[in-house]
Amino acid sequence: MLKACIAADQLQLLSQCRFVSPPKAFNPTRRGLASVSCCSSSSSSVSRPLSSSRAPDLSVSESIAGTSAAANGSAVVSFADRLRLGSLTEDGLSYKEKFIVRSYEVGINKTATVETIANLLQEVGCNHAQSVGFSTDGFATTLTMRKLHLIWVTARMHIEVYKYPAWGDVVEIETWCQGEGRIGTRRDWILRDFATGAVIGRATSKWVMMNQDTRRLQKVSDDVREEYLIYCPRTPRLAFPEEDNSSLKKIPKLEDPPQYCRQGLVPRRADLDMNQHVNNVTYIGWVLESIPQEIIDTHELQKITLDYRQECQHDDVVDSLASIELGGGVEAVSELHGANGSATVTQGTQDCCQFLHFLRLSSNGLEINRGRTEWRRKPAR
Repeated sequence: MLKACIAADQLQLLSQCRFVSPPKAFNPTRRGLASVSCCSSSSSSVSRPLSSSRAPDLSVSESIAGTSAAANGSAVVSFADRLRLGSLTEDGLSYKEKFIVRSYEVGINKTATVETIANLLQEVGCNHAQSVGFSTDGFATTLTMRKLHLIWVTARMHIEVYKYPAWGDVVEIETWCQGEGRIGTRRDWILRDFATGAVIGRATSKWVMMNQDTRRLQKVSDDVREEYLIYCPRTPRLAFPEEDNSSLKKIPKLEDPPQYCRQGLVPRRADLDMNQHVNNVTYIGWVLESIPQEIIDTHELQKITLDYRQECQHDDVVDSLASIELGGGVEAVSELHGANGSATVTQGTQDCCQFLHFLRLSSNGLEINRGRTEWRRKPAR
């Protein structure tokens, strides 16, 4: 009975996604690509989506057999691989996955929040790494990285959302990575409305390598580069190919005094990731805490760029500062009231406005993060 219910639920999910037939699985041996062995028992070399013609056999015996095979290092398709609506593209150089926007992932407008978007980007990136055999213990660490206790950490994140998906919408996200010389790697994303195929968002990020024990940055060695470059596009592929695009703009340091301030932000236990520091999505929420309510009521976020400067630990207390960026398309005069800087905008805003952001430790003022946000007026409902 349980088995039949699971199969029925999967078929209903597939009908919502309009998933007519499964994409072709990528065979890494076809181009001479060798899968990197992974210490995680949940990893597999190929991620297979569900087929609408046949629900997977999710028997207990298959689960036990799969776990045993994974422990022995042989290829196995896990429960997660069968249920996940994602796979490598035919050339094996990018990964696509579909997501249904859940009720707990939307805000007051019944559309996905920017934190939801960022979490989905992180999820599909990890699933991509797992699909080619990398470990997700440290966000796509290679075999050499694990031996040397090296991890990837985010240096910059830039997200643009042209249309926020609504509750129940299906979003297809494509991602790929590529080398950035000796300093790290780059990962890009394209977000599409699966029903129409329209691009509804784009994102890019830069990652650097850190020693997990010393917490010091380290240059990417030839051994590590060789392990991941075989899964990258042969020629550079950019989510933002335009010259002078927003993702490249330098973020200046916020000048004192800031116009808006929210003090005393404390990480929750749930904000810590597998590397024991605050997850990069948490910083997005902290940045938005200093935006005045008048902007939140009338505008929606269309671009956000964050430069990560310092790790934040579980017992740190953080201040979120923000000011209108001159020349950013807004003319407003603000007044600060109270210790947390609740602001009142006393003049009207234009259709678009930009803010500069600064996150610092309350104890010593050390810079954690700086950012820029761009807002557009909410569309009429």
